[in-house]
Amino acid sequence: MKEILDQWDNATKQLFYFNYGDLPYLLSVKVDKYLFQTLAQFRNPAYNCFTFGKVDLVPTVEEYTTLLRCPKIQVNKAYSRATSVPTLLKKLINITGMSEQWVAARIQQKGGSKCVPWKSLRDLVLVHPNVKKRSDVFALGIYGLVIFPKALRHIDEAVSDFFDLLSKGVTPVPAILAETFKSLNACRRANEGRFIGCAQLLLAWFHSHFWKIKKVSYRVFSDSYSPLEELVATPRRDDISKEKWMAILQNLQDEDVEWRAPWLIPDEILYRCRDFDWVFLLGIWGLVGYAPLLVSRQFRSR
Repeated sequence: MKEILDQWDNATKQLFYFNYGDLPYLLSVKVDKYLFQTLAQFRNPAYNCFTFGKVDLVPTVEEYTTLLRCPKIQVNKAYSRATSVPTLLKKLINITGMSEQWVAARIQQKGGSKCVPWKSLRDLVLVHPNVKKRSDVFALGIYGLVIFPKALRHIDEAVSDFFDLLSKGVTPVPAILAETFKSLNACRRANEGRFIGCAQLLLAWFHSHFWKIKKVSYRVFSDSYSPLEELVATPRRDDISKEKWMAILQNLQDEDVEWRAPWLIPDEILYRCRDFDWVFLLGIWGLVGYAPLLVSRQFRSR
């Protein structure tokens, strides 16, 4: 996917960033397998947060929104399943701009759901004459392979349902968090399993809170500043063993944590639903609870 992006001219890239934000930087986030496996063991399923001794941290809606940095996201417009959705065939015709025959020939059945192979979409991205459609199909690929990677090298039908709503300004963040939390809990219960959330975004969030950041953060007030771009460009050690990560996280102290990510601008936060100190996040495959009041220090709030 990175090779495709590198072939685009600046105008095409800018169109993509305007419509879908900083998604392409996720393609450059190296997933540290040992860090990720260790991080999952500190998951607190009762409160859907990470607990390192006396330190509680959780990826928040506001943090993920800032990391993705998409101008078209309407933060108050959350994803919800429609009672009646178009078929996968109709959705793909709309997204790709291709004929019914072309799309029908590429839909497959995998497990209990329908999907489309990335190879077919990749070939289309390379030759599609419409720049907007080329951008849309590429974004669908990132959502299906990186953010919601359920079917290996395939885009699941549920992802296309979700993607279809993004053009209406729906924020993807609550659904991304919901599937991340659900998958972490499932992997922890089974002590194994395939993670079907966005590991790249989770690790980018993790690195924003640890090992005191010495850089001046005034750049966050610039419209051109991208936290993900900087995180990708920051060199990191990749030779730390799982045992070493376990020792680091077990001995984590308050002073080791950068409580408010340096790129997070103070603003309103989502912390309750009516009279409940919980918020329910709807993912594309299920529902999960979220309690940001547990981590109010991440906002420097009381």
